[in-house]
Amino acid sequence: MTEKKRRRDLLIIIPAYNEGETIEKLLDQLEQPKISSIADLVVIDDGSMDNTYYVVKKRKHALITHVYNLGYGSALQSGYKYAVRGGYKYVIQMDADGQHDVCNILEIYKALTEPDEDGNCPDIVLGSRYMEGSTPFPTGILKRIAISLFRFLIRIATKRKVSDPTTGLQGLSRRVVLYYSKFNHFDDQYPDANMLMQMLLLGFRMKEIPAVMHPRTVGVSMHSGLKPILYMFRMAICMMAVWGRVKILKIDVGVSDEK
Repeated sequence: MTEKKRRRDLLIIIPAYNEGETIEKLLDQLEQPKISSIADLVVIDDGSMDNTYYVVKKRKHALITHVYNLGYGSALQSGYKYAVRGGYKYVIQMDADGQHDVCNILEIYKALTEPDEDGNCPDIVLGSRYMEGSTPFPTGILKRIAISLFRFLIRIATKRKVSDPTTGLQGLSRRVVLYYSKFNHFDDQYPDANMLMQMLLLGFRMKEIPAVMHPRTVGVSMHSGLKPILYMFRMAICMMAVWGRVKILKIDVGVSDEK
């Protein structure tokens, strides 16, 4: 792992697996002054078999490498641990495939640091593809069914409406990052709607804002082919398990009140 001295309050976390074709363009955009002046970044190379490591290494950004592919959630958690140890106050996580437009960074950071009428800042800010003001984003029929199911389960369990429960574009406060960085608090494979349900049930403050996103143009999505079907069933089971863990077993209840 290579790293540079922390200079800012915001860290951008980018998990990457075989994204050598796309990540260089993303880094070009993140290195522009309007972003680089407010944020550091760390890339987690999750056991890529292409040139992802070398593309990032030559740019001299902080880089964490996994010897084996551990999964999307594990890559994110490595980034959270890096953020905790570096003392960052805020984290924004985004994908390396070019779908998350860099223009969202400033909007999410603003939302993270802007208090509401009660003086409280959100713990989690979601960049949504499906709100008024979001750019049109094509979604396949299987993914639409899955998203509708996850919205329904979150609303039943938490009484909250979440328009985009599978968005990977998220801003997190330090206390969320601290919680996620600990063992058994985060899904190591598909941390999506199940984690949002968990955090809402635990009382963390969540906000959604419209986001600019683009369809993937190269590479293979981890939700390609028939994978959304298996993903939908797995996630639904995980969400029910989260509900039981918090509502019945009372695990971690009250953690959101800790400073």
